[in-house]
Amino acid sequence: MTSTALQETPSAAQAEEVTDMSSTPHNKPEPKYKRVLLKMSGEVLMDERDFGIDPNMLDRIAKDVKQAVEMGVQVCIVVGAGNIFRGVSGAANGMERVTADYIGMLGTVMNALALQSSLEQNGVETRVQSAIPMQAVCEPYVRRRALRHMEKGRVVIFAAGSGNPFFTTDTPAALRATEMDCDALVKGTKVDGVYTDDPAKDPSAKRYDHVSYLDVLTKDLKVMDATAISLARENDIPILVFNVKEKGNFAKVLAGDGVCTVVSDKEE
Repeated sequence: MTSTALQETPSAAQAEEVTDMSSTPHNKPEPKYKRVLLKMSGEVLMDERDFGIDPNMLDRIAKDVKQAVEMGVQVCIVVGAGNIFRGVSGAANGMERVTADYIGMLGTVMNALALQSSLEQNGVETRVQSAIPMQAVCEPYVRRRALRHMEKGRVVIFAAGSGNPFFTTDTPAALRATEMDCDALVKGTKVDGVYTDDPAKDPSAKRYDHVSYLDVLTKDLKVMDATAISLARENDIPILVFNVKEKGNFAKVLAGDGVCTVVSDKEE
């Protein structure tokens, strides 16, 4: 009996080892947000190219999204098409605006499929849902199905905007974030937040840690279009603006550690 009891009772060294394991660097950080929508412009996928998609940047972003998923965050994504086609630019060159916008929507589907491929190569189950039905390449947008995918740990990429012309992809991003009951809309850009002016043009521009929706609108801070800001404000969805080009930054922001600007009516 004595020997059995001795075997079942851990030594002090073993107990200390078990305690230390709880603080090992292998433990994943606890996310501050449980479900988020990541919004990226198409230009992010170009990296330093003048057009199209940079495969290395695509893979880098996919790895960052995978890191967030492994933290337990449910992720959905909206990506623009500025690396392929812009409806406003097409209209400015004489094309009918509605037609130009629809071409831009098809460009978002192309980016969504490319991102899906990269995510799945990195072992992340992904579904693309398009606001313009095209069953041969992706699912149609169905809210309940999208929610179910995320509950199962899959990433959902929303393509083709809202399916309507005259809107940038910012507004569908805010709309989908609302429909998906997201805790935050995370805007991935080339800079680490919202500044008083364009930091590339004005070296004295200062970064906001926090700014209200109203200040974004009245000061014309160019975070997202006005319709998207108003929709996020109405539904009390904070917008986190961060540098998506910095490796691992997405997971840091979701854990509350990364550098970003929070747009909301209350301090985070």
